[in-house]
Amino acid sequence: MNHQTPGSETITSTALTLVEHPSRSFVLGEMHARPFTDMALPQHIRHFAFMADGAARTRSRQALRAFCMGHGLPQPPSGAKYHRIDLGAMVLRWEGHSEFTTLTFESRGTATDQPFAQASGDIDAVMGELGQPGPLLVKVALELFESAAPDALAALFPPGEVAMARNTTSSAIFASDFQPDHAGFVRIAIAADGLSPAAAGALVQRILEIETYRTLALLGLPQAQTLAPVISAIEHDLPVIFDQIRHNATLDANRTILDRLTALSAQLEHGASASSFRFGATRAYGDLIWRRLKVIGEVTVSGHTSWSGFFARRLEPAIRTCRAIEQRGEELSRRLSGAAQLLRTRVEIELETQNSALLASMNHRAQLQLRLQQTVEGLSVAAISYYVSSLAEHLFEGLKAYGLPINPIIATALSIPVVLLVVSALVWRIRSSHHDA
Repeated sequence: MNHQTPGSETITSTALTLVEHPSRSFVLGEMHARPFTDMALPQHIRHFAFMADGAARTRSRQALRAFCMGHGLPQPPSGAKYHRIDLGAMVLRWEGHSEFTTLTFESRGTATDQPFAQASGDIDAVMGELGQPGPLLVKVALELFESAAPDALAALFPPGEVAMARNTTSSAIFASDFQPDHAGFVRIAIAADGLSPAAAGALVQRILEIETYRTLALLGLPQAQTLAPVISAIEHDLPVIFDQIRHNATLDANRTILDRLTALSAQLEHGASASSFRFGATRAYGDLIWRRLKVIGEVTVSGHTSWSGFFARRLEPAIRTCRAIEQRGEELSRRLSGAAQLLRTRVEIELETQNSALLASMNHRAQLQLRLQQTVEGLSVAAISYYVSSLAEHLFEGLKAYGLPINPIIATALSIPVVLLVVSALVWRIRSSHHDA
C-alpha cells in the first residue's frame, strides 16, 4: 500500500511476519477450552469422572474420535480438552483434565418425568463403545427442574441431612445429600426458577465441578491415614534416640544411632514423596470448591444446611487432617535431619580425634625412623671409610714394593681424614638428593 502526503516521499509498507511463541495457540485456546453451554429445562444429567493421566486421556480422546468417526459425528481436534456431540436422544460432553476425564450426558426431560429415573438414551451402550478412561471416581445424577419448592426438593432424597441453598443472583435452589443411591449415583437437584438457559448451564457446570472436586479433594485422606501411624511411630522413637545420643559417646554407638536415623528418614521420605502430590492436590481442589461456591453465592434455605456449612463440617476437617499430617511430616523430617547432622558432627569430631592421635603416632615413629636412619648413615660412613682406607693401605704397600719410598702405615693414617671427609660428603649429597625428590 502506498501512503503519500504533501512534501513527503512515497512509503511502501509490506506485511510483517512475526514469530509466535510456541504456546501462544495453547494459551489462547485454554481460555475457551470448557465453555458454558445453554441448557433447556427440564434436564436429566448423568456425570462420570474417571482418574486418567496424560496417556489415559490421550487414549480416551482417540476412542472418542473413533466413536465419532463410526457414527458420522464431528471429531474432536487433535489435543482437544473439550468436545460436545449431539447423539439425538442425548448430548455427550467429553472433558480431559490434568488427572481425570469426565463424560457428561444431557437429555431433555418433561414435566411428567420421574426424578432420578433411567435417563433417556442408552448411556451404557455409548460408554461401552468409548471404553473406561480409568478408575471411576465420580458418578452423579443431576435433575434440573424448571421450578420446585424447597420441601419438594428435600423429598427427593432419603431421610437425613439435605444440604440446600438458594443462588444469590436468582431464585434457583440446589440441593443434595451427597450420599450414593442404590445405583452408586450421588443425587443433586436444582430448581432453576426462572434462570435463562445460559445461566442454567453455567450453574449446572459449577455444581458438577464442586461435586467432582469434593471427591478428588478427599483422595488425600486415605494417604493421610496411611502416613499418620508412620509419623506417630517415628515421633515416639525420636526422643529415645535423642536420649541415646546424649549418653553414648563411643564411635561405634554413634554409628549405630546414625544408621537408625538414616533408616527412619528414608521411611519418612518414602511416605512423604508418595503423598506430597496428593496433599497438594487436596489443597488445590479445596480452594476450587470454595471459589465455586463463592461464585455461585448462597442464601440459606430455612430448615436446611447450606452447602458451605455442610462442607465446613464434613469436608474441611478432612482437608485440615491432610494439611496437619503434611506439616507433621515436614517438621519431623527437619528434626530427623537435625539429629542426623548433630550425630554426623560428633562422628566427624571423633574421627578427627582418632586421626590426630594416629598422625601423632605416625610422626613419632617417623622421628624414630629418622634417628635410626641417621645412626645407620653414621655407621655407613665409618664402614665405607674403613674399607676405603684398607684399599688405600694395599695401594701404599704395592707402591712401596714397587720401590717408592713410602711408609704404608703412615700414608694410610694420613689418608683416613681425607677418606672420612670424602665419604661423608658423598653420603650427605645422596641424602640431599633424596630430600629434593
